[in-house]
Amino acid sequence: MNKIEYQELIAFHPGYYVKDYIDEMGITQEELAKRLQTSPKYVSDLVNGRINLTDEMVLRLSIVFGTSTKMWLNLNQKYIEKKLEIEKRKRIDEECGLVRKIDYKFWVELGLVKATRNTAEKVEELQRYFKVSSLRVLCQRDFLVQYRTGVSEITDLNVINANAWVQTAINLGIQREVETFDKKKLLEAIPEIRGMTVQEPKVFYPRLKALLAGCGVALVLLPNLKNCGVNGAVKWLGKDKVVLALNDRRKYADTFWFALFHELGHVLQQRVKVLLVSEQNSGGLETDDLIQRFEREADIFSQNTLIPKEEYDEFLKINQKGFTAEAINGFASRINILPGIVVGRLQQDNYLTYQTTLNSLKIKYVIR
Repeated sequence: MNKIEYQELIAFHPGYYVKDYIDEMGITQEELAKRLQTSPKYVSDLVNGRINLTDEMVLRLSIVFGTSTKMWLNLNQKYIEKKLEIEKRKRIDEECGLVRKIDYKFWVELGLVKATRNTAEKVEELQRYFKVSSLRVLCQRDFLVQYRTGVSEITDLNVINANAWVQTAINLGIQREVETFDKKKLLEAIPEIRGMTVQEPKVFYPRLKALLAGCGVALVLLPNLKNCGVNGAVKWLGKDKVVLALNDRRKYADTFWFALFHELGHVLQQRVKVLLVSEQNSGGLETDDLIQRFEREADIFSQNTLIPKEEYDEFLKINQKGFTAEAINGFASRINILPGIVVGRLQQDNYLTYQTTLNSLKIKYVIR
């Protein structure tokens, strides 16, 4: 095929013009083959666009037809460019269905892509932002968020949005300026970070970001993305910088602090070559024994940092017959922690249901 057509685009192979010259000269392809010192099959393949035009054949054609080599080189270059344009257009059209599985407005509102109603433009904008040659990359269960292939509950919708959320967090984290990672400095900062739980977000959040940045941690707090399912992630950018990303899905203060210290636990593990992702339903993630151990360690670090184990055990012992708002408030005040964090921990450990009236002690954050 010596020309390729797609919608309004047409790419003419140089062989298309070779055929024109053959007709003008009133010769056959076999005769042209002799004049070019090549085989009839080669000329046939060239005329029908089945082979590429080589530099040697450019030279021979220019001599036989009395043209410049530049003309044939230009025809060949225009064909290549137009062919690539057609291929790009086809791929974008094929991916228009994928972009409909993503809430494009999410990235528009973050100021990361331009607002547009054109689906093809949305595809190109997202490909550029995610740094992928195709949005199909985000559908891979082994791309950023590692999913077990046999889990039917996890759909392509979940996979593409989870990968998109994590890639967004990484992109934003790359842009954040931080000091060289210092584990000792981070450990020393943990008590101050814990003390922030009793402060308002407008007070603690700027200080939290600055404090972590001084330790080499780029904190990224992202809105929830529909069908994402990711609570947080830790991604090392070399050995000196780490991105810690959190999802503000539920907005409850206790969820925020448990998630933050969980991810800080992962940071302190310093698994530089591993992207650690915390999912709402971790049963879908591909996890080996080592990753499961990391998760358990991060959970324990979060729980015991926020509520010291010995004091928590004593609190449970004293309140064996039940928990009251007065007891929880008193305990929280004594250990300088938000009461809602105590309620959240009791719910995690099944001492309270998630429908308890003590939920009134839990507050929600709007962090900006």
